[in-house]
Parts: sequence; structure tokens; C-alpha cells
Amino acid sequence: MPPGERLIQRVSATRTFARIAPHFIPALDRAVHRLTRGKVLLSARMLPGVILTATGARSGQPRRTPLACLPEEGGGWLLIGSNFGRPGHPAWTGNLLKNPDAEVSWRGRDVPVRARLLTGEERAEAWRTALAFWPPYAAYQARVAREIRLFRLERR
Repeated sequence: MPPGERLIQRVSATRTFARIAPHFIPALDRAVHRLTRGKVLLSARMLPGVILTATGARSGQPRRTPLACLPEEGGGWLLIGSNFGRPGHPAWTGNLLKNPDAEVSWRGRDVPVRARLLTGEERAEAWRTALAFWPPYAAYQARVAREIRLFRLERR
């Protein structure tokens, strides 16, 4: 692992990062994504990323959220509802629980998907994969009492 990546992982695992990052990373990602017509996500320089468009659980309106993801063999994605290690589940996870049909923007293409909350051994295996890919997820889980939600997105 390059030294710069280790530094990024250490910084991203801190409570300060968890307090600050949610206020600027998603907004910056949305702006750059819009300006580049879906081709660039700045946060994808650290982790692969998608823009998830899901139907709001309460509003019924489309909600666009830039998210880190783990691309999977077969063309799907694993999403981790870490919320930067903050106490509550991120809103997008509630949206997917209520309305699992969604869309992701991936490398400039819009892809219809269906989300499935992972449980049991399937979740445990996905969690091990997520930790191997981005170790700071362990620090996020250690800070919160809730179990971080994991979703598998499969192309429709």
C-alpha cells in the first residue's frame, strides 16, 4: 500500500473526519459529478464511488447521494452504510429498505439496480471483504452501537 493511502486511511478513521467530511465531501462530489456529466467523482480517488438515486422513504422524491462502493464480480456493487462512523443510519439506507429499486451512476452511465440488505453469513462475508478493502470501516463500527448496514446492488 502506498504511504499516501495509509495516511488517508488513518485520517478518515478519526472522529474529526467523521464530524467534518459529511458536510463537504458529498456536496463536492455532487457538484463535480454534475459538471463532468457523470464521469468524475473526486472521492473515487480514494475509493470507487457511485451516485445512488433512490426514492425517499418519506417524501417519495428522488434522492441523489454520492457513495463509496465496492464493485463486485458480475457487475453489482456493495454499499456500506457507515455514515462516517456517526450514530444514526444514513438516510439512503432507509430509502433503500422502503424502495429497493434504484439507480446508480457508474463511470458516466446510469444503471438500474435492486438493493438487498445483507444479513447473517452473507453480511459477515461482505463485511470481511469491506474491511480488507478499506480498513477504516472497522473504526467506524467500533464507534457506534448500531450494526452498519450493508447492501448488495444487483443490476435490473
